[in-house]
Amino acid sequence: MLRKSLLTLISFSIVTVAISQETAKQTFKAPGMADTLAKHKTVAILPFNVSISYKKVPKNFDNEGNIAQEKKDGLALQGGMYTYLLRKASDYTVSFQDPERTNILLKKDSIFYKLNDILPDSLCKILKVDAVIKCNYAYEKTGSEAGAIAKTVLFGMGGKTASGALTMQIYNGSDGNLLWRFFKEMNEGVFSNANEMMERMMRKVSRNFPYEK
Repeated sequence: MLRKSLLTLISFSIVTVAISQETAKQTFKAPGMADTLAKHKTVAILPFNVSISYKKVPKNFDNEGNIAQEKKDGLALQGGMYTYLLRKASDYTVSFQDPERTNILLKKDSIFYKLNDILPDSLCKILKVDAVIKCNYAYEKTGSEAGAIAKTVLFGMGGKTASGALTMQIYNGSDGNLLWRFFKEMNEGVFSNANEMMERMMRKVSRNFPYEK
């Protein structure tokens, strides 16, 4: 009986580790990055480019609805990142432009949904900032949400319902050059929303975020 219980515990521990395990981060820093960043005063956070896919496409899949959700998540993550940075404003060497102002200026120039077609230095001129932060968040829903909830109820742990990959990049305003790039894969739990995800993302990014004092 004891042996059976021990084996069950070991098996459960292996599953727990497999669910929570994530790949190592990857960081790029351009030569002379620190000197360039030292000249920056104001930085804009662009709406996230979010991509949602499915390991198994659900029945009655609505492509237009999926696109609408991607855009909604992109704005939510942009706002979540700004809120996170604003709360810790004294920790950073720059100020961050309010996303509401950023988005109004982008819509005014009719480029709100064409950000990938505009050069970073051009975006900086439009937004009147020294740099822009561009983020991509792509995630694939891999598990049943109902099944993940069941795991939470039965075992007291959140199940993995999706695997995601965050790419965060900082571009210089004067020449559009890439100064810094951060990539990290992570698992998304059943109770994750945009704000929770952003808190989790920024905790992983914070030790590497180049504007931190």
